[in-house]
Amino acid sequence: MSISPSTVVNLPLPRWAYVPGESADAAPDHDTLWQAKALVPPQFRGFVPARHPALRYGIALNDAGYFWESHQVLETVWAAVPQGGRERILLRACIQIANANLKLRINKPHAAVRLFGEALEELNALGARVATVAGGGFADVFPIAALTAVLQIKLGKPSLSASDWMKIGSAGRT
Repeated sequence: MSISPSTVVNLPLPRWAYVPGESADAAPDHDTLWQAKALVPPQFRGFVPARHPALRYGIALNDAGYFWESHQVLETVWAAVPQGGRERILLRACIQIANANLKLRINKPHAAVRLFGEALEELNALGARVATVAGGGFADVFPIAALTAVLQIKLGKPSLSASDWMKIGSAGRT
């Protein structure tokens, strides 16, 4: 599942990557994020379609280095997913990864390790669940095993740095 920002319903990238605490003058680019958040329905029925534009945009934001923004968009999608569903678990893992990436950017590697660990726990929980929807759900097509393997490699390192941030959408590519 490789996603580039330019293929996601022509949504623009934010004008800058917001990093909390980095600059008192730089606020998040809420206007740009609103465009993606507005695409999310109040409630998804059963599952999140793998090709939903806000979902794809949120993942593309992370993979382009917009970690805070990714977290915001993916959290909006997550909030509309039915409780207890496989997509909700996978989205929670993706949100944790985006948050861990942000922690690496602001030089908080211990917090990043904790968040990567929480994402791995979510993916392990997801692996124990049987798919109930056949076809186009996010959790049905996402390369969960590949993302799990990347997380295990990151967590096996003696320490992490800003260069250890990870992409979500290209987890299945070799």
